[in-house]
Amino acid sequence: MTIDQMRKDYLLAGLRKRDVDQDPMVQFQKWFHESLQPDLPDWFEVNAMTLSTSDQYGRVSSRVVLLKGIDDGRLLFFTNYDSDKGQQIAENPHVSLCFFWPHLQRQVRIEGSVHRTSRERSEHYFHSRPRDSQVGALVSQQSSVVASRDILEARRQEVEAEHGDDEIPCPENWGGYQVEPERFEFWQGRSGRLHDRILYERDGEQWKCSRLSP
Repeated sequence: MTIDQMRKDYLLAGLRKRDVDQDPMVQFQKWFHESLQPDLPDWFEVNAMTLSTSDQYGRVSSRVVLLKGIDDGRLLFFTNYDSDKGQQIAENPHVSLCFFWPHLQRQVRIEGSVHRTSRERSEHYFHSRPRDSQVGALVSQQSSVVASRDILEARRQEVEAEHGDDEIPCPENWGGYQVEPERFEFWQGRSGRLHDRILYERDGEQWKCSRLSP
């Protein structure tokens, strides 16, 4: 089969305006919990999301990160602030997220502004991570050029020897971001590519809900 012949028809469900919640975050959490099916393969991460950022010149970068919480209507993820995405966010605090749940033939697009979480929130999450991940955050100068894998491994041994069984400190340049949504789009695949698309746009303190053509 050639690439241009790869296609699937989407037959699982439909989506109507009358069936969605008036609050898009409530609707998102509903879909998120429905994605948590018990028979999913271990490798599939339902909290994986494509994060797109851009710099001051409009050059866009995308990568997959993990959703790590929802606090007061804001979506949380954590990273190195000196990374490419951290530097782009510092220049342009507008981001896009995309969740894709192929087992439900659904995706959700979210656009909004992003800000750092409190230091306390960052440290709390950092110390909840596996110790190897905490060590890795100290080892890595994320997105910078490194000459070889051996350098990373040597640095990891140094960090482990330095801290022994002591608590690993959360690096100052590592922490959380919170995305405050301004726009949601819920996409449900349908037969014949006539997909259902329900759009929410913030209108002051309210949300305006519309149907989009596929």
